Amino acid sequence: MAAPEARIGDWITLAVVVKTQGRHGEVAVDSHTDVPDRFRQEMQLSALGKDGSRRTVLVEDFWPHKSYLVLKFEGVESITDAEALIGAELQIPIGERAHLEAGWTYLSDLVGCTVFDGERRVGEIEDVQFGAGEAPLLVVKSTNKLPYEIPYAGAYIEKLDLQQRQLRMNLPEGLLEVNAPLKNEARSQDKRLQENDHFTTKESHK
Repeated sequence: MAAPEARIGDWITLAVVVKTQGRHGEVAVDSHTDVPDRFRQEMQLSALGKDGSRRTVLVEDFWPHKSYLVLKFEGVESITDAEALIGAELQIPIGERAHLEAGWTYLSDLVGCTVFDGERRVGEIEDVQFGAGEAPLLVVKSTNKLPYEIPYAGAYIEKLDLQQRQLRMNLPEGLLEVNAPLKNEARSQDKRLQENDHFTTKESHK
């Protein structure tokens, strides 16, 4: 099984600030962790802004609200204060990453592993993305440098060896062909279709 805390260099992203919430500096965040009780009062986080700047924030309080988690930070007391945090990734040093139970793996640890379908070498995982489906998508670099997108579903996994940096899968017949890299012409056409179809496209966040 996999946990979605994302590794960014020497940092782990636990959540991303989506919007302000309330009038006293609260923010709504999209949580990137399945670890129970991951957030706590007086927890220190590093907020990585879109411009690459960092600031330290201290959790004063938190509570669930609809599909989000609401965080209140010390010293962030107004909507204007909170607006400065929109889009920031809330991170901790990798050394503080939660210990996982046996059988669980951080999705970020899959990046760099080589994927095999039986004896066939598919390519190297260069990213993990969350889309509309239940299973995360492995973005796998192929021989022609355009990526495959392969669902990281338990039914397809034969063996994960992080020491050898290998993921062995048993993929359904035809799945790689369906998810084969598009030619440049097809990619351009697909992009135009997405740009003109606001009802069926949805941005995904890793």
